[in-house]
Amino acid sequence: MRNDFKLIKKIDFSLIIIVLMICIYGVVIISSSTLNHRLGPAHFIRSQITSITIGLIAMAGMMFVNYKTLKRLALPIYLVSNALLLMVLMVGVGQEDWGASRWIRIGGIGFQPADFVKIGLIICLAKIVDDQRDFINQPITLFKIIGFMLLPLSLIMMQPDLGTTLVLASIIFGVLFMAGLRYKYIFIGAVVGLLTMPVFWNLLEDYQRTRVLIFLNPEMDPMGAGYQIIQSKRAVGAGMLRGQGLYSGTQSQYGFLPERHTDFVFSVIAEELGFIGASILLFLFIAMLVKCVYIAMNAKDDFGMFLVVGVVFMLAFHIFINVGMAIGLMPVTGKPLPFISHGGTFMLTNFMAIGLVLNVYMRRDVINF
Repeated sequence: MRNDFKLIKKIDFSLIIIVLMICIYGVVIISSSTLNHRLGPAHFIRSQITSITIGLIAMAGMMFVNYKTLKRLALPIYLVSNALLLMVLMVGVGQEDWGASRWIRIGGIGFQPADFVKIGLIICLAKIVDDQRDFINQPITLFKIIGFMLLPLSLIMMQPDLGTTLVLASIIFGVLFMAGLRYKYIFIGAVVGLLTMPVFWNLLEDYQRTRVLIFLNPEMDPMGAGYQIIQSKRAVGAGMLRGQGLYSGTQSQYGFLPERHTDFVFSVIAEELGFIGASILLFLFIAMLVKCVYIAMNAKDDFGMFLVVGVVFMLAFHIFINVGMAIGLMPVTGKPLPFISHGGTFMLTNFMAIGLVLNVYMRRDVINF
């Protein structure tokens, strides 16, 4: 009991406050973006607050399970993660969304296993890299790590879910880089990636190739595949410095902007709150990531550092992709904005990730149980 109290005193409440500020920002924007939705804003506000509440409980659970215990459970976590991804691909179990099998529905509750798998694979990757750190620049070690991650990456690509695959790839790169991966291997990886682009292109689904082509030239199909990007850029541009005002955005309130409470929620922020409002949110995101980087640099061991680095790259990549998608600098991938976009599974995953970071911070000094 005394040790639990010591742990509570070590919680980084400033990080929790920043995250809650982002969540409040999100609830306000969700209320605006769904004002004219057929279900009404009250439905989405209740759903978002419920997701945040469950997320806080999950965060607390992640905080108080010693992360060293998670290291010992890495193999079972890896097996369960792959089993969930396999279930998504099974006929009669996985449910399709926008042409991809990404959901599992149990009773009346649906969830996306790929979101939870991100946390599981961060733990597994941190464990294997920590065990192999002294040999990280040996080719055989790199092949082991790549082989270890190849199964879940392949299962996610089979859904197909290119966005999540890229998120996991960024996590792998971030953890390996922090483990001391030599620049020559990074260069070799980049060259191999470029050389295999034609093969990768042919493996993409038709709608994925269309998204890339539309990103390069949205006007080629302005009323079809290019509609989202065009309307999003119009919304962002219409906001200018101060925005059109909350609940007053032309694109969002008149229904011109699709997926305005999920994938394109940042467009609503830019339109209604302007450059100033969008900058405030980005400042909060940067503050959150900087706090996480500080915690990673002050972790008491390499495993803890790798855990936090994985979380940083996961959150940063989501933010980068979503904002870039909204302003037309990235193709549409369907990646939501952390703690802002409406969605229960993704919100829960984000809070679990923050719980993992706080777990490492709370145990930066050795505590005997």
